[in-house]
Amino acid sequence: MDSLLAGLTVVEASRGVAVRYCGRLFAQLGATVVRAEGGDDQAIGYGGEAGEAYGRWLDQDKVATAAGPVDLVIAGQDASGVAVGEALAAGSPGAPALLALTWFHPDGPYGDWRGTDEVILALGGLAYAFGERAGPPILAQGHGPQVVAGIVGFNAAQAALLARPQARRIEVNVFEAFMCLTETGAVSALMEGGGSVRLGVNRFVPSYPCSSYRTADGWVGVTALIPAQWRGLCGMIGRPDLALERRFTTTLERLLLADEVDALVAPPFLERTTAEWVAIAGKARVPVTPMADLTELPDVPHWRDRGAFGPFDGSKAPAPTMPYRMTFTGPPAAAFAASGPAAPLSGLRVADFTMGWAGPLCTRTLADLGADVVKVESEAHPDWWRGWETDQSGDPPPRETKFNFIAMNRNKRGVYLDLSTPDGLARARTLVAGADVMVENFAAGVLEKLGLGPSERRALNPDLIAVSMPAFGNGGPLSGIRAYGSTVEQASGMPFANGHDDWPPCLQHVAFGDPIAGLYAAGAVLAAIRGRARKGGVEVDLAQVACLFQFAADALIAQQLHDGPLPRTGSARPRAAPVCVVAGAEPDSWLAVAVDGPEAWRGLCDVLEMEGWTESHALATPAGRNQSARILEAEIAAWSRRLDPGEAAARLQAAGVPAAPVQRVDALGYDPQLIAGGFWAEMDRRYVGRHLMPAAPFALDGARPALIRPSPTLGEHTAEVLAEL
Repeated sequence: MDSLLAGLTVVEASRGVAVRYCGRLFAQLGATVVRAEGGDDQAIGYGGEAGEAYGRWLDQDKVATAAGPVDLVIAGQDASGVAVGEALAAGSPGAPALLALTWFHPDGPYGDWRGTDEVILALGGLAYAFGERAGPPILAQGHGPQVVAGIVGFNAAQAALLARPQARRIEVNVFEAFMCLTETGAVSALMEGGGSVRLGVNRFVPSYPCSSYRTADGWVGVTALIPAQWRGLCGMIGRPDLALERRFTTTLERLLLADEVDALVAPPFLERTTAEWVAIAGKARVPVTPMADLTELPDVPHWRDRGAFGPFDGSKAPAPTMPYRMTFTGPPAAAFAASGPAAPLSGLRVADFTMGWAGPLCTRTLADLGADVVKVESEAHPDWWRGWETDQSGDPPPRETKFNFIAMNRNKRGVYLDLSTPDGLARARTLVAGADVMVENFAAGVLEKLGLGPSERRALNPDLIAVSMPAFGNGGPLSGIRAYGSTVEQASGMPFANGHDDWPPCLQHVAFGDPIAGLYAAGAVLAAIRGRARKGGVEVDLAQVACLFQFAADALIAQQLHDGPLPRTGSARPRAAPVCVVAGAEPDSWLAVAVDGPEAWRGLCDVLEMEGWTESHALATPAGRNQSARILEAEIAAWSRRLDPGEAAARLQAAGVPAAPVQRVDALGYDPQLIAGGFWAEMDRRYVGRHLMPAAPFALDGARPALIRPSPTLGEHTAEVLAEL
């Protein structure tokens, strides 16, 4: 796997985390990556020594110089950084392509704003629902937005380098890339109504329980969404009578009664160990995962056996490796004949056996790039994001009006194949035999039972690129755990980095793991396409939980350098200060501020007219300002509560201070930056008519991938595809 991209030379033109993480992905898969010089790694990650160690992880396997032609220059993360990259590309041998990774699209009111991860968390809708009901919203730790932009840039750049003729310029911005976590919620809110809510720690629409509970020796993460899971959970804790109480019938009713539900559910979990509860939940078919903390994760046998952690800087200190394993089946296959930048994967056929969010985002990415994606469903097993209503009477049928499904399955064709019948399985096998790529995100072992496991599909198609992406990967003691995107985050270690010390381990999103895994799966497919001419077919075993280890890397590294549990400090962080969320003039309106350096500190002092503070030696560093965090936050709050957060953010940004209003998900469809940059588009579809659609978060040679066809109705293209087979 570490030679898959051998022969590519990539040069980084800046030290931004998004640029460096994108470069890390290329380096881990075998490309020669030349790192940029300079920068202050004490200002990234958890700061200080931990920040420097995180920087070494970002730069793992990169080199200082390289001779010969250059294929790609990665530049950013503002206009001046892109200009440096343009000059570097122009002077490099080989006429390399340029990947411009910026915070914002240049068009729109935020085009010149200073970006930070905290600003993107606030603007993108993720922060608003994270925190206690009365507020303030909490800004999650880490560099999540930049990491997402890095993987989106990695995917887009791979497609550009495959294209013939090759794309010369790839554009990705952090704001739009991070919308992968909230775009479906924004579309649903705009098209179906409803709004964002903040209900408290570990309380997110639509799932409850969706929380962490103490056991006799640790923590478990529990999610009970569908009725069968609630009944199973009630049976597990010895309270089957609760499943019969009408006030707890639906997940939304349980969410509104969350305090009462917790009072009933939490005490029984203290009576058994984590391992016992996981085993019991497996038999009851309820998503329950062990929650290892940041110190425990690298030593969990399941992850140790998968090689999910490894040394990165010459020491034995473990940090996350790539989140998938590849088994090459050889011999070398014919190289894929890519098309031009408008649709580089045109002619590639993808057999899509995915459901929900994670797998469908992978295949949507491939479809946006021109692949012919054939989505397989049946009446008995439709994509679960169509809903789970048994009654489909009515016009329109309920399953054809779910905007989560509609947003995630554009540009695909849909076929009706029931894999539980001999005829349906035979046709599915024919589809796989003629495909270039197959993607599935069933629970581990499901496709093997149906007759489409690795050995069967390899016999059908030796050159196939097959991606399997259950939550914990295939094989190992945790692989049988049932999971949602919430389960994935619960198992990732991230809940022990976010929030406050007096909170239980906490989620920042109802399903953070889902879209993130989809992006990594798409990256694996694109790399395998490039390497197939040398390596042949491949089985990709992706663990969705391991994808989130990439987001927890800075915390995992910092934990190794810290005695005792890593402090959980809410929105505050050691590398920058003050970082806070304060109230605006209107009820439940909020402003996020992230002072990330001396210039931003001087700008904040100027705007707030804090005379003399810039000369204070005690406040010259983030550590010093964190010592006075309450006083500084009170000063910012006294100023902000007289203003609309949008106006306050604009004033601070004009002074060079990273700041943003904390936006609700239901406001994102109206966000002026997303509109001006062309992120929101429209499509027409049977049953729902004209509807909002997020565009692809990247452009190749100035053009976003085309929106060609709306999401398929159930089995819409069956006759057409079967005739081709």
